[in-house]
Amino acid sequence: MAGCRPRDLRNHVTIDIDLSGLRKIRWYEYAIRFIFGGLTTVAAGLIAHHYGPKVGGLFLAFPAIFPASATLVEKHEAQKKKRSGLNGVVRGREAAALDAAGAALGSIGLVAFAIVVWQLLLSFSPAFVFAGATGSWLAVSVLGWKIHREL
Repeated sequence: MAGCRPRDLRNHVTIDIDLSGLRKIRWYEYAIRFIFGGLTTVAAGLIAHHYGPKVGGLFLAFPAIFPASATLVEKHEAQKKKRSGLNGVVRGREAAALDAAGAALGSIGLVAFAIVVWQLLLSFSPAFVFAGATGSWLAVSVLGWKIHREL
């Protein structure tokens, strides 16, 4: 095609899936995540019951398993470095910080999702609105990731 140039691959990111980490997770770590998620959902329900669904909905946007996953990410990274004979405390904290940054960017995307649903659900079909809201979440999250990466 005229005017097309090869993409600059210096900043190319390859995304892959490595399921081997699932075998490293202990059963009680899944239980911790489940409990944290359940407690966060219960707290959001209690807030919604007391202050109404608009306020409660804001708290449902909180990533329910984030507190548990951040601590588990930190622990696993520190253990991996320790097995290599290194002090993994700093690496564990860095990994948890990256996890937190991703959760924050995803949460900003959830705000976009909520705004689209809030503004359009009464006027359009639910399937159309949820598809648009999901696209908005994806676009805002990816844009946030790109901006974060450039900074």
